[in-house]
Amino acid sequence: MTHIDAGAELDPVHPVPLPAGANANAKGLTAAEVADRVARGEVNDVPVRSSRSTADIVRANVFTRFNAIIGVLWLIMLVVAPFQDSLFGYVILANTGIGIIQELRAKKTLDSLAVIGESRPTVRRDGTATPIGTSEIVLGDLIEIGPGDKIVVDGECAEADGLEIDESLLTGEADPVVKQPGDQVMSGSFVVAGGGAFTATKVGREAYAAQLAEEASRFTLVHSELRTGISTILKYVTWMLIPAAVGLAITQLVSKDNDFKDSIARAVGGIVPMVPEGLVLLTSVAFAIGVVRLGRKQCLVQELPAIEGLARVDTVCLDKTGTLTEGGMDVTELRPLGDLEGDEAYVREVLGAFGASDPRPNASLQAIIDAYPDSGDRRRAGALPFSSARKYSGASFVEGDGDGQSSTWLLGAPDVLLADADPVLAETEQLNEQGLRVLLLARAVRELDDPRVQEGARPAALVVLEQRLRPDAADTLRYFDEQDVRAKVISGDNAVSVGAVAAKLGLPGAAATVDARRLPTEREEMAEALDRGSVFGRVTPQQKRDMVGALQSRGHTVAMTGDGVNDVLALKDADIGVAMGSGSEATKAVAQIVLLNNSFATLPSVVAEGRRVIGNITRVATLFLVKTVYSVLLAVLVVCCQVEYPFLPRHLTLLSTLTIGVPAFFLALAPNKERARPHFVRRVMRYSIPGGVVAGLATFTTYLLARHHYTGEGALDAETSAATLTLFLVSMWVLAIVARPYTWWRVGLVAAMGLGFLLVLVVPWLQSFFALKLVGATMPWTAVGVAVVGAATLELVWKWVDRRFPV
Repeated sequence: MTHIDAGAELDPVHPVPLPAGANANAKGLTAAEVADRVARGEVNDVPVRSSRSTADIVRANVFTRFNAIIGVLWLIMLVVAPFQDSLFGYVILANTGIGIIQELRAKKTLDSLAVIGESRPTVRRDGTATPIGTSEIVLGDLIEIGPGDKIVVDGECAEADGLEIDESLLTGEADPVVKQPGDQVMSGSFVVAGGGAFTATKVGREAYAAQLAEEASRFTLVHSELRTGISTILKYVTWMLIPAAVGLAITQLVSKDNDFKDSIARAVGGIVPMVPEGLVLLTSVAFAIGVVRLGRKQCLVQELPAIEGLARVDTVCLDKTGTLTEGGMDVTELRPLGDLEGDEAYVREVLGAFGASDPRPNASLQAIIDAYPDSGDRRRAGALPFSSARKYSGASFVEGDGDGQSSTWLLGAPDVLLADADPVLAETEQLNEQGLRVLLLARAVRELDDPRVQEGARPAALVVLEQRLRPDAADTLRYFDEQDVRAKVISGDNAVSVGAVAAKLGLPGAAATVDARRLPTEREEMAEALDRGSVFGRVTPQQKRDMVGALQSRGHTVAMTGDGVNDVLALKDADIGVAMGSGSEATKAVAQIVLLNNSFATLPSVVAEGRRVIGNITRVATLFLVKTVYSVLLAVLVVCCQVEYPFLPRHLTLLSTLTIGVPAFFLALAPNKERARPHFVRRVMRYSIPGGVVAGLATFTTYLLARHHYTGEGALDAETSAATLTLFLVSMWVLAIVARPYTWWRVGLVAAMGLGFLLVLVVPWLQSFFALKLVGATMPWTAVGVAVVGAATLELVWKWVDRRFPV
């Protein structure tokens, strides 16, 4: 079998030749057989999509509950009122168009990134191993697999070389299953050790996990606290809107002072602002722009809420290899031991043969292969693939022409292969303290198929490897520390070595390393130990999963990063799984975020993007819902007092544009580094309800005073203008509070909105267009005075809410 790195660039035009040791009867399908199966439709045609279709995006943005309400009201206004009173309908059209365009941009970005990160299984055809796209697999294809590879279709094992497959994602069974030729393999499982090949027996939608895979890889907007919270708010708004709208419509239609068309216009003017139509739009736009921004940094967001989730993370669990260190290693020293102390040449030959015995070497063994090429003097008699659970691999050799003596060798962790009192461990410890990785080559006294093969093994040599630290790892760890996100390094390597690497990178608490073999198994006790420590070595794959669960039991929101097959279970259980683009197919399949450029330094960008989305949507949601609250309150007061509604749709379109629409767009896309906090609905409503009540009462007070002040023909227009002035000033104060803390552009934004309203009041044709004209001096200044009292009340109420109902 031929090893093909899952993260490497592959050229399908130049396939990899079949190795000499492969089964001659297993050359795979011929080109003619493949063409015949394609013609019969026996292909793996499951549509693996990274994003919603264009039709789905258009449908989701156009056919909404509130668009239907606004659309009906818009059509009514086009018939009964001047053009100015139907402006709100054109705003909705623009909003919907913006939402569609932004999501299509996000789709284009996601689709292009998904092609880069797409799984490309190696299929054997006409005697050559060729990487192809998953959708190109046909029934009967012979598919090669090795450690970390995902089983993409159902099949029957044809070749097995120590093949172990983890089916836990399908069956819940934690222990890997050893596969022999003839055994069934299921799509959705993945290889943890060994290698082999299987024949595809079910492809497309018939495969066991096809539907699961299709759903898991689809661009999604669900399972998000932010979106769930907005849906909850909109549900409450709907129940508030229906009775208020009905009562308002009846009141305006039976009013004696207005004609029918004016009554309809004022009723619609009261209903339209109750709908927070722009809130859903801005949420979708903010997420979509986040996807595009991250896409430019080669970050594939496989599930959209992952942007939000990582912003809520307070603990990041990091696998050392592939995350803090680069994948490659270099052999820096070879120390023969015991009987071989003076025979380095013999040790080099054994290591060369050992490397050649594994068709899919990991990073450590690849470094040995590069340093010690195989001499060809030894023939492999048996092999034990490396396993993360075992921490070692093995091989048996027959020297010379086959009549020589056979020997069995093990290569792996010294502290696993040797007894605790062995003096070699002290030598290993000194090397580990320097941040070096040490493997032990040992001669076994038992056969490879003995479950206790490591017992009694005699040390033959220490292989010292140096790991390459990622140049950006230290800065990234520093960022997490500054943002109050705790980093936990959990690795299968020696604890002292892991601690030394972490210390070089400046991780707080790196000096106190913990050997995971001594961790308690009870969840509560393990959680306590995890809270105390920061660096853990000799962690098994199952322990990584248990550690994530223990941290979550303490209320932590946990992100897990990794690239190896030993990280899959923990990635799956973590709140947010982050995989490296060069990692195994299994890790990329279960992760929500894939760093295609393999750069750990991209994570701060993801965190910052999530914080920007959540913090800003929380901020602008307050603006939208203050409008909804004061609109409902005004409708109730109008119904109770049996008076004309104070506004036409054009007035509220103007107010909404200047105090909500334009500012919200800029505020929603601004940088925001504040860590996301839970209870979105509570945090928004605790400001929106008092803000809306104050704005509504202040506006209605001005309106009643104006009704008492103005009399005669045209009085309603003067009353409306005074009420509009009060509502604008109070709404501007809400905007000024929401825009805090101030920066130059936020101050400029608030000032620009104020100047926009002033322009309407002083330019004659704008006065006429929006039916706004302040009459006299007494009532306009009274309106300003009421607004000042309202703004002061708002400040006091919100400060009281902060003290009385902290979140």
